[in-house]
Amino acid sequence: MLQLWNKSIFLLLCAIVVNSCGFMDLRPIGIDITPNRMDSLLSDSYSPVIIRFDTEVIKNETEGILQVSSDYGQQRGDKYWIGNVLYFVPIQGWTPGIRYTLNLTGTVRSVDGREMRIEHFVSFYAINKNEAPVLEWFSPSNGESIGTNNPVFEFHFSKSMNKLSVESALNLEGIGGKTYEWSADDKVLKVIPDNSLNPWISYRWNIRDSAKSIDGVPVPKTYSGNFTTDLDQTLPFVANVYPVLFSDGFWFPTGANIETGLGQGHGIAVSFNKPIGENALRSLRFEPSLTGRTEFLSETSIVFIFTRDPEPETIYTLIVSGDTKDNEGLKIGEDYKVYFVPDIPILNILSITTDSGAFMDNFTEINNILPVNIHDGTGELTFSVHFSLPFNFEEKLTMPQKITLTPFFPRTLPPIALQYINWISDDRLLMRWEGLTAGDNDIHYYRLTIPGGRGGISSSAGYYMKHDITIILEAIK
Repeated sequence: MLQLWNKSIFLLLCAIVVNSCGFMDLRPIGIDITPNRMDSLLSDSYSPVIIRFDTEVIKNETEGILQVSSDYGQQRGDKYWIGNVLYFVPIQGWTPGIRYTLNLTGTVRSVDGREMRIEHFVSFYAINKNEAPVLEWFSPSNGESIGTNNPVFEFHFSKSMNKLSVESALNLEGIGGKTYEWSADDKVLKVIPDNSLNPWISYRWNIRDSAKSIDGVPVPKTYSGNFTTDLDQTLPFVANVYPVLFSDGFWFPTGANIETGLGQGHGIAVSFNKPIGENALRSLRFEPSLTGRTEFLSETSIVFIFTRDPEPETIYTLIVSGDTKDNEGLKIGEDYKVYFVPDIPILNILSITTDSGAFMDNFTEINNILPVNIHDGTGELTFSVHFSLPFNFEEKLTMPQKITLTPFFPRTLPPIALQYINWISDDRLLMRWEGLTAGDNDIHYYRLTIPGGRGGISSSAGYYMKHDITIILEAIK
């Protein structure tokens, strides 16, 4: 009986020992890692990091201990399983030349209850282990003062660069259109803006770390710099305004002042203290308005060429806009004004004299009344007009046709006709009219009109009367 009891106790202890051996399996969890050596090289952009286990493990826990990082931070990637093998594939691919670190830190637990504490670090590259390109030199240098015209920015790299990646990574603040020029086996980049820069402005630039060498390795950091367009410290101003005369294809100063010396056929020159920009051609205006065009005389002066001469005896204001810029873009700042009266004579009538001795030398625009004797029978009236300026041959032929003498009052007066004209001198015209009548009990009036304005009579030099001259002739016996 005692022997049977001892045997039962022995069998129970064996069963306990056997069952206890199932929970205390101390076999390690097998693991194999790719990459497995320091500074390994993966073959392409999407080569996976691979973790192989020899048994089934708790997947979501195991995924949590896998991290891949670099100097640019944590590498984002997709994790997936095929059997007992965990794969990590970067979402945007590996970057050549970047040193990555695979970090496995934590506890791996198998489905059968085994556990393994793991701390594993391994560095690796993808595609190549080439050195990163660096920006060795750039111009303008940091804080440099430059001009605004024809700037060229240069960037010198240590390696041949991927041109598109550099151009996309480069930001020149405040500069729009530009041209890129590469040289020296794509190590040197020149950037040429399409337009001039603004004066007295601080500009900044940067090249982001997305710029890569020709073998795909990015620059190690973002580069930046700044410069200022304040090389020119001299503000422009109007140095002189003067009349000029065109001769033999050139404009020459007349030597007269602008206030009273602007003559017929002259232009107006405006000179500045320094070379000026193209907008100076649009900077002039006149009050009252005058038409014409503006051209460069030199890099420091312009000339305004009138479509037609200004009106005589008129006060004009020439205004140079305060927005006028020099060739660096600096503005005058305030409008410049100068007042002038053209030195252009007005054609005047000095006197009118009839053959009977009637005389007039004081004319207004209207209501000039001059009593004149009419010859009985012939109805002739002869008078001479004395002008203030001479006429040339062509004007002598055409000008008398513009002078009219017509019946005025009463309306029943018969028509009259020009019988004879003669130029006594270059400035004296003799005219004889016929068909006039003098009233017996009433007054007969005739209207003599000498037209003025630009469409009226003009002298040989093109001078004209400002207004029509109208004289009422009172016909008496």
